[in-house]
Amino acid sequence: MDGVPEPHTGWTFVTNHARVLAAIADNHSARIRDIAAHCRLTERAVQKIIADLEQDGYLSHTREGRTNTYRIDPGKVLRHPAEAGLTVAALLSLLVKDEVDRVTTTGTRDLPRAAT
Repeated sequence: MDGVPEPHTGWTFVTNHARVLAAIADNHSARIRDIAAHCRLTERAVQKIIADLEQDGYLSHTREGRTNTYRIDPGKVLRHPAEAGLTVAALLSLLVKDEVDRVTTTGTRDLPRAAT
């Protein structure tokens, strides 16, 4: 995906902050460009979201050469009173696929499975 992602119209269940956090949980050394493409956001929007998450202690990073490696605080409690007591780990358990489901036998990414 090159340039600015196609705009999305209408509402969604998951916030951009949650999407970015899930993308980082999936790959702790993902580049901002890759996170932006995955989340269908601009690179600038992803930079702002990462700054928000770091400022509030949900995320930190270390610089390794030219690469950032991110660390998520899984025990951090979600911000909204309606989710009082729920942790980042609980949120990510819903958004990040298990490694077993991540790749099909052909080596390509598999679509999430419907709940049965």
